[in-house]
Amino acid sequence: MKRNKVEICGVDTSKLPVLKNEEMRKLLREMHAGDLTAREKLVNGNLRLVLSVIQRFNNRGEYVDDLFQVGCIGLMKSIDNFDLSQNVRFSTYAVPMIIGEIRRYLRDNNPIRVSRSLRDIAYKALQVRERLVRETSKEPTAEEIAKVLDIPHEEVVFALDAIQDPVSLFEPIYNDGGDPIYVMDQLSDDKHIDKQWVDEIALQEGLRKLNEREKLIIRKRFFHGKTQMEVADEIGISQAQVSRLEKAAIKQMNKHIQ
Repeated sequence: MKRNKVEICGVDTSKLPVLKNEEMRKLLREMHAGDLTAREKLVNGNLRLVLSVIQRFNNRGEYVDDLFQVGCIGLMKSIDNFDLSQNVRFSTYAVPMIIGEIRRYLRDNNPIRVSRSLRDIAYKALQVRERLVRETSKEPTAEEIAKVLDIPHEEVVFALDAIQDPVSLFEPIYNDGGDPIYVMDQLSDDKHIDKQWVDEIALQEGLRKLNEREKLIIRKRFFHGKTQMEVADEIGISQAQVSRLEKAAIKQMNKHIQ
């Protein structure tokens, strides 16, 4: 019987090789010694891993070829950064890297359509804000504006954010001399389709190594989809502190999942 042939980016997926763990480690050692051929074999030998990941994004309406290419970038980053001294399988390290690369691509290329009702709320909120500034000589909070409009404050936040001009996800918005806070640090991720799968692969092992406050921040940020500002409000510290603790926690987790 002839095997089914499926081509992605000109690659016949039915003929993709599969590397055993021993072969992987041998090729990684050779690559670290400067053998570029070994790196190419590592990429080709793990393309099936990319295929398995992009299946999780089939419902996003993106071209499979585009997702495959982006996934391959994540795979190559995984290969270049994998630490052989850590007792962990390559796939455990690579899958979150591939997913992260695809998620960044989807976020950067997702068109934002602002509904008329959302724009109306935003313009009413701006008018209320200007009036409150004149009356109180200070910038009103979203809660204060929402109270005047008699709507939930979340709607005010969403509406005002929706009419802002697009900016780069990597544009710094705060820097106190330490690590900057970028726009992407303010974003929630409400796409939970593959969240459980990612959490089990990438986060649970590292979470056990964190203290209670770090665990709380990581869970709220990546399990519950909270922004840094929301986390700061909930646990009673500044957003800058949340950012520092989050980065330190991720760095600590990476030591145990790489």
